[in-house]
Order: sequence, then C-alpha cells, then structure tokens
Amino acid sequence: MNTRIASILASLGIVIVGSAGISEAQTVGNNQILSAKQQGIIPIAAFTANGDLAKLKVAIDEGLTAGLTINEIKEVLVQMYAYTGFPRSLNGLEAFIAVLDERQKKGIKDTVGRDAGPLPANKTVRELGTEIQTRLVGRPVSGPTYDFAPIIDTFLKEHLFGDIFGRDILDFQERELATVAALASLPAENQLRSHLHVSMNVGLTEAQMKHVVSVLANKVGKEEADRTARLLDAVLKSRQTPTGK
Repeated sequence: MNTRIASILASLGIVIVGSAGISEAQTVGNNQILSAKQQGIIPIAAFTANGDLAKLKVAIDEGLTAGLTINEIKEVLVQMYAYTGFPRSLNGLEAFIAVLDERQKKGIKDTVGRDAGPLPANKTVRELGTEIQTRLVGRPVSGPTYDFAPIIDTFLKEHLFGDIFGRDILDFQERELATVAALASLPAENQLRSHLHVSMNVGLTEAQMKHVVSVLANKVGKEEADRTARLLDAVLKSRQTPTGK
C-alpha cells in the first residue's frame, strides 16, 4: 500500500492486516467492521462510477462470492445512474450479465434474491421521498440551489429518495456505502462530504466508516481512499460540535 495512504489510515486509527482480497481492519478502541457483503458493495459502486469495466467484473464476481444476491448487485448498479448517469449504469449492467454468464458456464449457481416490495400505498412518492431525505440528512433540506432550480428539488425528493431509496432491496446503510464509493470515484467532494454525514446518520459507526477507507485503499485506489480519508476526518471533527451535521 502507498505510504501516504497508510499514514492517513493510521491517523484515523486503521491498521490493515490483509494484502489481498477483501481485507479486514482493526480499529483503535473499536473492533466493528463492515460485513463481507457491505464491503463487496464498495468496489462495485466505485468501478461503475469510474467506468473501469474490467475491474468492475472482478468486483462483481467477488461480491457474489461474498454473498450478495443478483438482485442486490443489480440494485447497486441501477442506483448508480442517479449519480453517474445512464451510460455508466447500463455498462455496469452489461458487465454484470457477462459475469453471470461466465459463472454459469463454471457451474456456479448464484442466488437471485428477493425483488423490491411495493412502495407505501398511503403516501405519494413526494411524501415518501421527502420523509426519507429528511431522515437521512437529519433535517428538512432547502437552500439557494433548490430555490434557483426547484425542479432539481422535485427530482431529488420524488425520484432519488422516493422511487430509488424507497425500494427495499437495499437498506439505507447499503445505499449509502454505494453512494460514498461512487462519489469518491467521480470525484464529487461536496456531495461525498454530505454523504459521509448521512452514512453516520443511518447508523454506520465511526469504525465502519474508517473501514470504508481501508476497503477503498485495498480494492479501488489511492486517490479515492485519500480523498475519503481526508473528508471523513473533517466530518468526524465537525460532528463533535453541536452544529456539526
């Protein structure tokens, strides 16, 4: 591992103990780590975002082996279009089909998994999306950008948080892991900082977020891990103050 990344991880309390595959991490004062399935989501989202299809195929294969179902991986790839655009999402789905074909030829039978349940019948998609967005962010969302272009607020609330985040194939923690990985890879630092906050709002611990950095470092790349480590350090410091969120 690059010495600079190792130094950044050490400053965050992370010690890497594996050199290949999905690594484990030890955290100072806290031994909570991401599950194998949670770890598997990170490189899948990252390589979909940056368009590296060869590495994406490897990540998908490893994700299936780690226990992600076909529908869970499919959902990550579909969610990515909201952050990376249809071309990257569609290319990711095509890469996924190729991986499944290769595994089938090897006699590997992958678990399809459950499909999404219906959205709540007693709420409009706007109501559902607003409720989810408020829960994730920790407060109602408003600001000059949404005043300047109100339609983007509509799309965020109704489509991203209602139609997509409202689907229950992935939970909010899994969706945030995918989002953080994608934003780290684009890169989109302002949004990455925001979603590091959101990740902790939905229950991912400080130790688990530090583990995200280690997975990025081992499975994705130096720049992505460096960027996330720097912003995570700032987010953790800001959350120690009453106005940190």
